[in-house]
Amino acid sequence: MTSLGDDMSSEPIVVTISTFEEAKEAYRQKELRQALYDAGEVIMADVLVNLHGAEHRDRRRLENRLFRRETLEIYEHELFPPILRDTLAADLATGHGELVDLAHRMLMNLAATTAGVDRPLGTADETRHLYTYLMLFIEGATLAHYKGDREEKQSQVSDGLHRFDEEFVAPSLERRRALLAAGDELPKDILSTLVANDDALHLPHEVIVREVAFYLLAGAHTSATAFTRVSHNIFKWLEQHPDDAQLVHTNRLFIQRCTHETVRLQPSSPVAMRWALDDITLKTGTHIPKGAKVVIDLLAVNRDVSVFGDDAADFNPHRVTPEGVPAYGLSFGSGMHACIGQDLAAGLQFDGSSELDSHLFGLVPEAVQALFDAGARPDPDDPPVMDESTTRPYFGRYPVLLG
Repeated sequence: MTSLGDDMSSEPIVVTISTFEEAKEAYRQKELRQALYDAGEVIMADVLVNLHGAEHRDRRRLENRLFRRETLEIYEHELFPPILRDTLAADLATGHGELVDLAHRMLMNLAATTAGVDRPLGTADETRHLYTYLMLFIEGATLAHYKGDREEKQSQVSDGLHRFDEEFVAPSLERRRALLAAGDELPKDILSTLVANDDALHLPHEVIVREVAFYLLAGAHTSATAFTRVSHNIFKWLEQHPDDAQLVHTNRLFIQRCTHETVRLQPSSPVAMRWALDDITLKTGTHIPKGAKVVIDLLAVNRDVSVFGDDAADFNPHRVTPEGVPAYGLSFGSGMHACIGQDLAAGLQFDGSSELDSHLFGLVPEAVQALFDAGARPDPDDPPVMDESTTRPYFGRYPVLLG
C-alpha cells in the first residue's frame, strides 16, 4: 500500500476542512482516497476501508448484505442480549466493574460473531486470549499515535496476526468451506461472505485474515471506546441535570440520543484523511490540488455552529438537529466510505412514525442501557484515568460501582 506522498513529495500540501458542508462534499468526492491508515498497513493493508474505486465498490456491495435490517435485528434482539447478560454477571456479583475492560470484553464477543471468528471452547479463558489479540491489533491500526518503539510494535503485530490466523481464522475458514461444500447454511458473518463469494473476489489468504482482524478490531474497539465515553458523559450530565436521572431507566431513546451526541463530539478518530488523486474544487471555492493530503477536522466539523447551534461544543442529549443532518454529525463519514457498521453500532434515528418495539437502538446504546439498568455509578474512591500509551484521548481505567 503506497501513498501519493511517496510518489510526489515527502511533504505534500495539506488542505484542512473544518465546516460541515465542505466535509460532506469532500466525503463524496470519488477522487479522494483513504489516507488515515497508511502507518498501520500491517493490519490494515487491503482491508475494505483502505480500498478505492471498483475494488472497494465490489467488496462493499457484497459485505453490505450482512448489514441489512433483518440481520441487524438478529444481532440486536437475539445474539447480543445473552452476551450482555453473561459479561455483566461476574461484575454484578462483586458489585463493581471497570468500564474499559468490560466494554472490550462485551463488544469483542459480538464483533467476533460479526467478523466470523469461531470460539469453539466458549470459555472465559478463550475470551481473554482473543482479547489480547484485539488489543494488539488496535495498537497496529493506530500505530501513528503510538508513543513507544513503532518498529518493535509493528513486528509484534505481524507476529500476533500470524498466530491469530493459526488459532482462530484458519479453523473458522475451514469450517465454513466445509459447510459450503455440503450445501449447508453459512453463519451470518464477514468470513462467510468472503467464502461464499470467493469466485468473485479471489482474495489471498493473508487479505482474508486482515479483513477478519479489521472487523474484529473496528467492531469492538470503536464501540467499546464509545461505550465508555457515553457512560462518562451521562454521569456528568446527570450530575448537572438531576431531573433527567430517571430517563436512563424509563426512556430508552434518551440513552441512544446520549450515544449520538457523544459520537458527534468525540468521534472514534478526530480526523479523516484522504489523498487527492486529481485536482478538485469544492462548491465553496476551496481548491484541492492533485497529490494533496486532505484533513477533515471532525472535531471542528461536528461543532459547526451554523448547523448544530451556538452550543454546538456542548454535550446536550436533547439537541434537535436540522432535517437531513445526522445527530452524530459526520463521525461515521459519508458517501462511499461511510462506516459500514454504523446502524449496527448506533442504531437508526427515531423518526417518531415507527413503533419503539421495532426500533433499532444500536449495540452501543443497548450496552449502555444494560449498564445503567445494573445501577452503574462512578466509584468515588477510584476515579477514572486516561490511557498514557497513546496520544488519543482514551480512558485507561474507569472504575464503577454496580447494583
